[in-house]
Amino acid sequence: MNDSESRETKMPDPVELSRSMAEIAERSQRLVADWLKRQNIPAADGNVSMADPLNIGGAFLEMTARMMADPARIVQAQMSLWNDYLTLWQRTTQRFLGGEAEPVVEPPPGDRRFKDSAWSENTLFDFIKQSYLLTARWMQNTVRSVDGMDEKTAKKVDFYTRQFVDAIAPSNFVLTNPEVLKATIESGGENLVKGLQNLLEDLERGKGRLAIKMTDMEAFKIGENIAVTPGKVVYQNDLIQLIQYDPATPKVKRRPLLIIPPWINKFYILDLRPKNSFIRWAVEQGHTVFVISWVNPDERLAQKSFEDYMFEGPLAALDAIELATGEREVNVIGYCLGGTLLACTLAYMTAKGDDRFKSATYLVTMVDFAEAGELSVFIDEEQLAALEERMRKSGYLKGSEMATTFNMLRANDLIWSFVVNNYLLGKDPFPFDLLYWNADSTRMPYAMHSFYLRNMYQENRLVIPGGIELGGVPIDLYKIETPSFLLSTREDHIAPWKSTYAATRIYKGPVKFTLAASGHIAGVVNPPGSKYGHWQSDRIEKTPEAWLEKATHVNDSWWPHWEKWIEQYAGGEVDARVPGDGKLKPIENAPGSYVLVQAED
Repeated sequence: MNDSESRETKMPDPVELSRSMAEIAERSQRLVADWLKRQNIPAADGNVSMADPLNIGGAFLEMTARMMADPARIVQAQMSLWNDYLTLWQRTTQRFLGGEAEPVVEPPPGDRRFKDSAWSENTLFDFIKQSYLLTARWMQNTVRSVDGMDEKTAKKVDFYTRQFVDAIAPSNFVLTNPEVLKATIESGGENLVKGLQNLLEDLERGKGRLAIKMTDMEAFKIGENIAVTPGKVVYQNDLIQLIQYDPATPKVKRRPLLIIPPWINKFYILDLRPKNSFIRWAVEQGHTVFVISWVNPDERLAQKSFEDYMFEGPLAALDAIELATGEREVNVIGYCLGGTLLACTLAYMTAKGDDRFKSATYLVTMVDFAEAGELSVFIDEEQLAALEERMRKSGYLKGSEMATTFNMLRANDLIWSFVVNNYLLGKDPFPFDLLYWNADSTRMPYAMHSFYLRNMYQENRLVIPGGIELGGVPIDLYKIETPSFLLSTREDHIAPWKSTYAATRIYKGPVKFTLAASGHIAGVVNPPGSKYGHWQSDRIEKTPEAWLEKATHVNDSWWPHWEKWIEQYAGGEVDARVPGDGKLKPIENAPGSYVLVQAED
């Protein structure tokens, strides 16, 4: 008798199990009652903003109609799937009879859903896995091959088909996941009881909305073990706190460095822990670093506009930096939406003859939204109207809605992996600083967010000279002469690198483009010695493909490469500056109080 046969199956304690189930039943009843109280019943006229706010039904109705108009193609797709299944059955039979057989289909590289060895070694689970992969491939190829749909509808159908395909993966169900089955047998079902408790806790925390816990939220505390680079808040207004960091070198570069993070998330993605903090690293290179910490807005700031974010953000910070250091000239970094605001600000300053920004670094920044990636799935008139109605009532977009949107872009990694870990395996999530930051969501003011979505994503007006006005000034990105460093990331789902590359053909000044490996966050937060490299080139080619073909791959972080570039705009050296030495006195210690405000949706 082998070990697995001799191992005794653990039986649950009946008293403890009864107590747990009674508690679960009580909590479930309360949650259902609370949830029902909150629901708005859809209007009888089928108002899309209530019944189908994502306008998915219309897209799939159109797809179905066009598919039915071409029955030959449906038959062809069905025959192809049938042939694949015949091959799979034949090869599975070979394995059941003790033979070897090559798989008909395999998961793509990096698909961690099927990492457990049983998915390949056990013939039954290998069959389940391959059946799913064949069906998933068939479904996605079938909807992609439908002719006659406009591009936006086709993208929406493809995106939500993938969401469905991801949801029905056998890894997401108890009886078809070998790892979960093993845990259930060995624990006598305790994993499922614990998983149900985890599920209820997430529902309670989300007040009826499933707020999946992605990390140990008690393992991190802002200002204690993340966002700990020493500094002071030296200025604040309604929208920002400006942090000046303590120097780490006796001499510093004359021109200070201002960082404009996105206000979709909090700034400390660039200051997680000392070992991966870009802010700390920049300070150690001799920069006098200033960072904008955006407010987490509520209904009182509902009418704050994109224009207000420019005036009260980077332009206010420029004035404050001069008071704090005596320096008029500054180098600047904009990250994601912060980079889009930076481009707008530079165009405004150019029109005003203001040359205080001596160099501009854009991290994963879009200014031409013609190919906006999968986020464009959420931007059509029906969805925007429904979103604006919700924002009008509350004064802001809830942080939870923003977080859900971004999580859907990588559903297997940011949704379903936690469903399996937390609810099926009954485990607690692992402490991870980046996921703590990801869960620390922010709100968007109504006026600003509506302007941004309509003018940038929906109408792509920023790339049109004079397409938008800020402060009464027509914005023309083509007149920007400031030297620019553009960093994109190759696997970016939010700002696709081939779309961000378009800016190299827009700015009039000298432009340097660099491409980092990995995605929107990991490709940026990539200190020297990390596993992700980058591609660099001194040339700008007509197309992103041509640029990549001629670029050189460097097996290390892009940070030192950027430091070498920005050195030429440093303006020499001066004695180190300590927060409070200038005309601005410290208000409070970094990371400040604005960053501590959480979006309690």
